[in-house]
Amino acid sequence: MTTDLEHRRRRLEPDERRSAILAAAIRVFGEQPYGSVQMATIAKDAGVARGLLHHYFGTKRDLYLDVVRAMMFVPMLDEVDLPEGALRERVTASVDWLMTVLAAHGRTWLAVGVDAGGNDPELRAILDEADNQAAERVLEAIGFAGTGNARVTALAIVRAYGGMVKAAVREWVDHETLTQDQVREILSETLVVLAEQITRSRPGSGGGPT
Repeated sequence: MTTDLEHRRRRLEPDERRSAILAAAIRVFGEQPYGSVQMATIAKDAGVARGLLHHYFGTKRDLYLDVVRAMMFVPMLDEVDLPEGALRERVTASVDWLMTVLAAHGRTWLAVGVDAGGNDPELRAILDEADNQAAERVLEAIGFAGTGNARVTALAIVRAYGGMVKAAVREWVDHETLTQDQVREILSETLVVLAEQITRSRPGSGGGPT
């Protein structure tokens, strides 16, 4: 007779296999250019039969797009433990969370978020959506509630900051010209200045949170 525990384990197995495949794909696509990646390599790394890759993800391109989504889309704020204190505290916590992710998957993040895209409309659309979502999360984290033109401008400023983030991470991960601590300080201090400017410039904001 199957126990409830055994039943739950069997039910979770497909999700666990899918997670193992995605984790392996994140590692492999971070180590090799897209054209060099073999599905068999990912299957071996994940410890599953190659057929399961196609079962759960479809083609190599489909799997790659899922890697892009996994690496580039940031979680909702209620999934990240951010403080509700002063602006600098919220900014520092946000950057610390990002640095934790990048310390583990920096090369893949660069490979799919900076070096990818090109003339591929579908991939470009995913990256643009990810940039927009990340900008929205930053505005939420700093407590910006402006609307209309003020929000459009604020989002543009944060997206521009995102370009700096990618450049700074490349200096740390690829070129090793900056340390992790230096990148953390640069990104934190820059975002504090931008956040202060954004909240001050919001019409009727009275200066915003500090």
